Amino acid sequence: MNNIDALRISQQRDAVCDWVEDRFFQLIKEERHDDAIDFANEYIEWMNPDLYINESTHFYNANELTELYESITNG
Repeated sequence: MNNIDALRISQQRDAVCDWVEDRFFQLIKEERHDDAIDFANEYIEWMNPDLYINESTHFYNANELTELYESITNG
């Protein structure tokens, strides 16, 4: 993996973390405390290094995936 890809993946992961935090606080604000706790627990489980090996996080380049699909389907 080159530095550009590593940076892009890092930025995507940062964006996910920011979204999770925003969503958690939104649920708290809406007084949906049980939902907020369940949401946080799922996120913590996703980030747990002991469980990391059992759940993959997949990153892909949409253009490359489209090209691969087209090359397979168009022969």
